[in-house]
Amino acid sequence: MAPKVFISHASEDKERFVLEFATKLRNSGIDAWLDKWEMLPGDSLVEKIFEEGLKEAQAVIIVLSNYSVNKPWVKEELNTSIVNKIAKGTRIIPVVIDLCEVPESLKSTLWERIKDLNNYQDSLDRIIASIFGKTSKPSIGPPPSYTQHVLAQIPSLTQIDNTVLKMSCEHDLKTNSHILNPEQLFIKDGVLVIPENELKDSLEMLDRSGFVKLHRTIGTSLSQYQITTRGMEAYLTAYIPQYQETIRVVIALIVNNNMQSNDELIAETKHPTRLINHILDLLEMNGHVHLSKTIGGRVHVYNVSPALRRMLAK
Repeated sequence: MAPKVFISHASEDKERFVLEFATKLRNSGIDAWLDKWEMLPGDSLVEKIFEEGLKEAQAVIIVLSNYSVNKPWVKEELNTSIVNKIAKGTRIIPVVIDLCEVPESLKSTLWERIKDLNNYQDSLDRIIASIFGKTSKPSIGPPPSYTQHVLAQIPSLTQIDNTVLKMSCEHDLKTNSHILNPEQLFIKDGVLVIPENELKDSLEMLDRSGFVKLHRTIGTSLSQYQITTRGMEAYLTAYIPQYQETIRVVIALIVNNNMQSNDELIAETKHPTRLINHILDLLEMNGHVHLSKTIGGRVHVYNVSPALRRMLAK
């Protein structure tokens, strides 16, 4: 049976794009629902659109333009689509045809941007593939490395090791200091909050496990150290509830908004520099991007992998 797809749009876009687009979908085996074809004089708008078109749709294409983003009717159709997405998994596919402001509810959803309304076959192919589920639901593979072994290591740490790692990461996120001095970090009112021997042993164990990197110096009891990517990932995964969503937002900004520097991502998300830099390091470690870094701390993102698009589509 042909998949049913509802096309939400402004009337101003019908002639310049929507009619031809919907026709091409139908010619490709998709039952595209368009008000011009489905509604007759005397029909109830609410009943036809919300009870027939949207209710039965397996996917909803939202055509975003300078006209549609300000249309109350389109907003109502979008709201209903989001409810259906939550309730029964209806796929929402934003198709952007103008340089317009994308609704907040769609900013973390992968868009398909069409720059030339007379030549968009590649975009049409991607939309059709998404509707038929060719790319949206691939076979299940192994989770990304940054969601695996770190989680398994955290429970195995002793209480003091968890405490040392947590305090270290919190300080690093706040100060972006990179090099941590335990004789400053763990001192309160002139006294170490953790006994020196236990703190030293804990740092040695965290170093051996790959959560920190000690900079051992002859003649000092407590060495300075850095939080490794693995250590920061362990902390963020265990202690920050919205961390996975933050990763998704950063990926969306890179893919959809073409943001190419840590400065842009920090300004947009309002997250700490250390957190954004860590997520970028993870993406590079997993082969999704390449990074170039300057002495002043600026990070430039380039060679973005197509795999990031699929991560957003999941």
